[in-house]
Amino acid sequence: MNAVRTVLGDVPPEQLGVCDAHDHLFFGSPRLPGQELRSASAARAELAAFRAQGGGAVVQWTPYGLGRRAADLPPLSREAGVHIVAATGLHQDVHYDDATLDGLRGRLAEVFVTELTEGIGTSGVRAGFVKVAGGFHALDAHARRTMTAAAEAHRATGAPIAVHLELGTGALDVLDLLCGELGVPPHRVILGHLNRSPDGVVHRQAAESGCYLAFDGPSRANHATDWRMPDAVRALAEAGFGDRLLLGGDTTTAAARSVDGGPGMPYLLRRVRPRLALAVGEALVTRILTENPGRAFGVEWR
Repeated sequence: MNAVRTVLGDVPPEQLGVCDAHDHLFFGSPRLPGQELRSASAARAELAAFRAQGGGAVVQWTPYGLGRRAADLPPLSREAGVHIVAATGLHQDVHYDDATLDGLRGRLAEVFVTELTEGIGTSGVRAGFVKVAGGFHALDAHARRTMTAAAEAHRATGAPIAVHLELGTGALDVLDLLCGELGVPPHRVILGHLNRSPDGVVHRQAAESGCYLAFDGPSRANHATDWRMPDAVRALAEAGFGDRLLLGGDTTTAAARSVDGGPGMPYLLRRVRPRLALAVGEALVTRILTENPGRAFGVEWR
């Protein structure tokens, strides 16, 4: 039977409830100095605010080496009454020092599989998917190595693979590699940040492959394209791809949290949901927030 692997154990997909399919409770990168998500109390408050808006699950896309705080996730999940799904995987190489990357060379797939099946470090918390990343309109050698390892981990475990698309670009190159060369079934691939490059033709080509398309935001960096997201979602829904769409908040800095004065996780339900309902109807938005994440992250684990 399919199950979503949460930090408290495997649950049936229908138990997720309303799901923020792409977000971060903890995250830290040298590319964002001073904006790290490190506070457990702030994460607790953010989850409570999300829960108050009707939220039931959060998928944290923070991968290996970027401050996942795996051991803190189970108590936060219990206290908030919100399911949390953790990630293994690796981001772009610019987010790591050379020593970290050298230490992983040749054993990426092994690390991913261990974190999916045994646990992250000594936490005992198992990851529920693999997060990887492409580059700006291209895939460099690091991205190819990482995606190859992710494909190996998928074959060993069944885990879905979620992909950071840099500024929303490179979707078709990612699919050519993961689903073409590496043989990952498209319905096990989730493409993120598509709202950042609102190219309707590429969106439709990606959807036709059978993968999932995640639209996330808002953010200061991508404000220029965020407002086009409802039209993009409507176009995909009208083309028959409403069952392939996901929504997330993608809170990556402390200033973006609602408890620190930003939109944060609650904004997804407080403002994005009703705005999307005007474009595609409340019934479809509800399915995008509930049924679609269960299918995207629910797998028959091996």
